[in-house]
Amino acid sequence: MITGRYGMSRYSYTHTLNTVLTSGSHFYCKIGACRHGDKCSKKHIRPVRSNTIVLYNMLHIPASGLDQSSFEDFYEDVYIEACRFGAVRSMVVCENGNDHLKGNVYLHFEHPNEAQRAMDDFNTRWYDERPIYCDLTHIVDFRDAICRRHDQQACERGDECNFMHIRRPSQGLKIDLERSQTSKSRSLKH
Repeated sequence: MITGRYGMSRYSYTHTLNTVLTSGSHFYCKIGACRHGDKCSKKHIRPVRSNTIVLYNMLHIPASGLDQSSFEDFYEDVYIEACRFGAVRSMVVCENGNDHLKGNVYLHFEHPNEAQRAMDDFNTRWYDERPIYCDLTHIVDFRDAICRRHDQQACERGDECNFMHIRRPSQGLKIDLERSQTSKSRSLKH
């Protein structure tokens, strides 16, 4: 049997994911949130191990909107804090208007134990005078979860859209954060 990077056989991982997808809400697995919440008629099977966490409604978006400078301060703050637990492979922030996606932050780590440590820590913390609620999520590939129409500024569903409307930092900030993370990991190895 072929074993994957984290000791779980490929068959076992695929079988587990297929079981979740056939017995539960496919959309919940793809997006990491459901508009029906606990009242959904489909099962929301939470993972017990994952590389990705979701911090629910962490970014407070005022009715007047959020300027890019304030957003980038937020993005940098969360990214740097998340790097304390391990290598952040990607960070996604939702700017949807609906309750189940609004302000959600998704962090994809290199290893599941890093995601677990981050989740455990974030669940004991507050941000912007509000408690942080965090959970593991099934999301492996954000491309399946992102609203492509929103990226083209053409989403007709607006606040009713159940795919992620991503707020992106400037390319310069993203590159700086990724470089600082890379240089930090190099200095730890020497």
